[in-house]
Amino acid sequence: MDPLVDRFLRYVQINTQSDPASETCPSTSRQWDLARVLKEELLALGLKEVVLDERAYLTATMPANTTLPVPTIGFISHFDTSPDFTAEGVQPRLVPNYDGGDIILNKEENIVLSPEYFPELAAYKGQTLIVTDGTTLLGADDKAGIAEIITAMEYLIAHPEIPHGEVRIGFTPDEEIGRGAHHFDVEAFRARWAYTVDGSQVGELEYENFNAAKAVITAFGKSVHPGYAKDRMINAIAVLQEVLGQLPPEEVPEQTSGREGFFHLHHVKGQIEEARAELIVRDHDHARFETRKALLRHLVAETAKRRKTKITLDLEDQYYNMKEKIMPVFPIVGVAEEAMQAVGVTPIIKPIRGGTDGSQLSFKGLPCPNIFAGGHNFHGKYEYIPVESMQKAVEVIVKICELTAAKPVDSWISDAGRAGRP
Repeated sequence: MDPLVDRFLRYVQINTQSDPASETCPSTSRQWDLARVLKEELLALGLKEVVLDERAYLTATMPANTTLPVPTIGFISHFDTSPDFTAEGVQPRLVPNYDGGDIILNKEENIVLSPEYFPELAAYKGQTLIVTDGTTLLGADDKAGIAEIITAMEYLIAHPEIPHGEVRIGFTPDEEIGRGAHHFDVEAFRARWAYTVDGSQVGELEYENFNAAKAVITAFGKSVHPGYAKDRMINAIAVLQEVLGQLPPEEVPEQTSGREGFFHLHHVKGQIEEARAELIVRDHDHARFETRKALLRHLVAETAKRRKTKITLDLEDQYYNMKEKIMPVFPIVGVAEEAMQAVGVTPIIKPIRGGTDGSQLSFKGLPCPNIFAGGHNFHGKYEYIPVESMQKAVEVIVKICELTAAKPVDSWISDAGRAGRP
């Protein structure tokens, strides 16, 4: 089997789900299972400085094969998978020469991956797809990125005629719960810039992402027998509903796109005495992001005053729009764009409606745009990835390394306007 596909199929069968309720790093011990496998593979390939630290951050070095002053660059992916859907017992399946129609994922449960609901499937007619069995997620987010990075390094080792500078690779835990970059040692990584290989469809190239915060609203009530409740009972569930009901109903994920922000309610739990809601707040524009947080504070305060009860709001920023840190070194986006064009991929430059490790890393001093890994429908049973998209990701990584070595050390980040500014 193709080494790229073989790697990916092995990786996805190792359960590495992260856990937002955990306070450890990594948040789940099972993430170590893949981290240790990856460490041994990197050593077997002959990469240098292979280090798996006490928090399961794995880094390694591909030494330069040129004496020219080439900047050290990096490629980063995460090995945890989303806690949103089960990853226990992943059974990936190949669909060769996809015919463009429905794919039955699970006959017994009538789970079907259909182009009627997912029209982008039509673009992959004739290609080989990797799908789930309909009972788990697949894990292409982001085990595809890991398989692609390792395969690209393997290719460079096998083709020493391709000049490249020093290349650093990094695999992180807990990205899916927003902690992937928390303990990433940017100084020790020593790359001038890096790319997360964590995007979706082939061609994606992103240097903008949401500003992000999480919010927990807790309403407190008073439980009284309903027969004697008049002017006595305070129903925390109703109080919480009142707060949430004042949020703009159209500003939710299912009704927004592009750079439009939203409030996303994802967990609710409650009884009469206490009710709790968990939300995420997202906006690309920093001023609107602050306005959204201010609205939550206002609604909580006013509702507590009106209902004469206690309501708390725990509001925590998670990450910010990396565009602020990418723009001063914007030609690094041009490197990736040129690499895609060179291997026959049309760049799709667009904002990320989410976040990657790259957003936090950029603010830690490592500018880090995001490139595609090739998957679709992440975090659920309809997740799939075309093998051909994965192969193109490998080609892009190799070409980025080659292009970076083709110019003097500082020209990519000092040649202002090379790729043009948006």
